[in-house]
Amino acid sequence: MAKLEKSVESGLHTEQLSGRTQQVFFSSEEGENYFYPYNGYEVDFNKKAEFDAKDMEIQEINLKIREMMKEGHGHIVMQNPMAKHSLVVGILNRLRLDIEGSLGYFGCGLIDGPNIRISGRVGWSFAENMMAGTIVVEKNAGSTFGAAIRGGDLVCKGDVGSRTGIDMKGGTIIVGGRTGTLSGFMMQRGRMIILGDAGPNLGDSMYDGTIYVGGKINSLGVDAVPGEMTDLEASWIENKLALYGLKAPNGAANLQKIVAGKQLWNYDNLEPTEKKIVL
Repeated sequence: MAKLEKSVESGLHTEQLSGRTQQVFFSSEEGENYFYPYNGYEVDFNKKAEFDAKDMEIQEINLKIREMMKEGHGHIVMQNPMAKHSLVVGILNRLRLDIEGSLGYFGCGLIDGPNIRISGRVGWSFAENMMAGTIVVEKNAGSTFGAAIRGGDLVCKGDVGSRTGIDMKGGTIIVGGRTGTLSGFMMQRGRMIILGDAGPNLGDSMYDGTIYVGGKINSLGVDAVPGEMTDLEASWIENKLALYGLKAPNGAANLQKIVAGKQLWNYDNLEPTEKKIVL
């Protein structure tokens, strides 16, 4: 079993914050909060169903998925989503879902548990507030990809827009191509792996978490600073990327690591002149 010291040295485990903390600590008495809702569906992953969403309304599509889960289907294939908005939201259940086509804005938000593959593209604010599970987007994604996610693996094999992982609170975001400006803005926890270039103000005002970049960084944002890559981190990244058929362009060990400079942890306690220096 790996020692705690290795975890600390790798940057995968952070120290107790000395300033104002947003960490939340759970007790064993809250164990009932760790389970899926009482009305979750019992599904069989070997029971597969397909449907064509081309001529269906948004609400009708979302209800159709729930009806199929209620019938015990654990593998659902949706065809022709036609880039409609707000599809596959609020799925709090284990499920394998294959989407053959593209989604519009606000797709796959507020999910907790499903494993989703999308063959096309996705629009703005995709997978917002994701809690758990895996999502793989085969093509490109719009802005605010993975906003405020708390857990799970969110993967886009192509390029994404600006503000990727804004207010990220946990989990892992992987971008196979480029990401736009202000990615990682106000990041609080989690890890972001960008295999291509990163736009201006990367990691601006990040509070904690780690960003890895394989390409060129246009500029770093406020309180985002270079970090030192460890062998344990590089090994973890290689294994994580391999799960989705991806590789770092020059090897995981050569990714640029970006972390919080921690100057903003005690921002309210700084003198006015010190605040100007930080910003």
